[in-house]
Amino acid sequence: MISRIDLRGSLPGDLRSVLPRAELDVEAALEKVRPICDDVRHRGAAAVREYTERFDGVALESARVPAEAIRRALDELNPAVRDALEECVRRARLVHRDQRRADVTTRVVPGGTVTERWVPVERVGLYVPGGQAVYPSSVVMNVVPAQEAGVGSLAVTSPAQREFGGLPHPVILAACALLGVDEVYAVGGAQAIAMFAYGTEDCRPADLVTGPGNIYVAAAKRLLKGVIGIDSEAGPTEIAILADATADPVLVAADLISQAEHDTLAASVLVTDSTELADAVERELAEQVARTKHTERITAALAGRQSGIVLVDDVAAGLKVVDAYAAEHLEIQTADAAAVAARVRNAGAIFVGPYSPVSLGDYLAGSNHVLPTGGCACHSGGLSVQTFLRGIHVVDYDEAALAEATRRVVTLAEAEDLPAHGAALKARYEWGIPE
Repeated sequence: MISRIDLRGSLPGDLRSVLPRAELDVEAALEKVRPICDDVRHRGAAAVREYTERFDGVALESARVPAEAIRRALDELNPAVRDALEECVRRARLVHRDQRRADVTTRVVPGGTVTERWVPVERVGLYVPGGQAVYPSSVVMNVVPAQEAGVGSLAVTSPAQREFGGLPHPVILAACALLGVDEVYAVGGAQAIAMFAYGTEDCRPADLVTGPGNIYVAAAKRLLKGVIGIDSEAGPTEIAILADATADPVLVAADLISQAEHDTLAASVLVTDSTELADAVERELAEQVARTKHTERITAALAGRQSGIVLVDDVAAGLKVVDAYAAEHLEIQTADAAAVAARVRNAGAIFVGPYSPVSLGDYLAGSNHVLPTGGCACHSGGLSVQTFLRGIHVVDYDEAALAEATRRVVTLAEAEDLPAHGAALKARYEWGIPE
């Protein structure tokens, strides 16, 4: 069911080239989304409606969801689901509220200061996937940090669903209502990203778009980056588990399956120095997958080239492997897991020990589950309050402080052959460059 890669003996110099990973041809998808985005740019809401009918089988009068439908979805929400969502929101707010940065003023010289102000973006478009699963938790993960950052205008979009009268899934709408979001659109795919980038008669353009989606959403983000800010180009979900002989194979297998459940391209990777654990996990996978609801999907994901069991000599070698892999989700199930986790450099989120599974992070840990995929965790972090803030430097020098700096500014400007830069300072002093 799941392949093995034996890296015992010595690790190759280019670890990334031998590790399992899904292949996504975003460049090919670009050519498919380019005409869609161009069409939305020129024809606006009419183009959005046409693509929604073509791809989702829904004919919309307007892409915007009526306010009454949003309120009704919350009124009709299963009480147990509402309770779970409310607790998800509460925990997410606790974590994200503590991420808000304070403005800082630095006194560089007497009379000269630089203040870093943290200013929220004005308007954000938040994308919530549809497809094979329903993601009200992604509403929470996008909206809460934006709200805690102080974003003034929030719009959520999620694909139209034929079985729900052309609206997004009612649990998605209920989550929006719970968070006080009343601007919601029944639009998915590349046309949704273009709608936020260019604006339409139904929807004002946004400054930033966040949230995961399929390859066409990722391609539209790449294409329109610059027209609109983006968080990341999210690919298929990933879990890597670094485990030793102390790990419970039942739990390791269950956690690998939990991410494989998302999509046939989902990646589930076990890195271990224990062949006994690897054997036991394989047996558990066979037994547990047979009992799951989405057996076919999970089997395809586990058997795909993006999943595998990687054998290493020891935990230290395993750390090198998981740092090279830079997983979206990384579980540490080893002896002294906290100490091992502290040595990890590259991961979207780290889950420490047997009682911190990725599924907890998906819903109720308080952490954010919108995380970098495809190895991007080596240079990027997950969605947070900082995603929605811009640091603006405010420079405030008085006459004496500028005078003290002028000679050195002129020297550097002339060294760069930009004499007008220096002249701009000299013009402030009729008597020449201050001594």
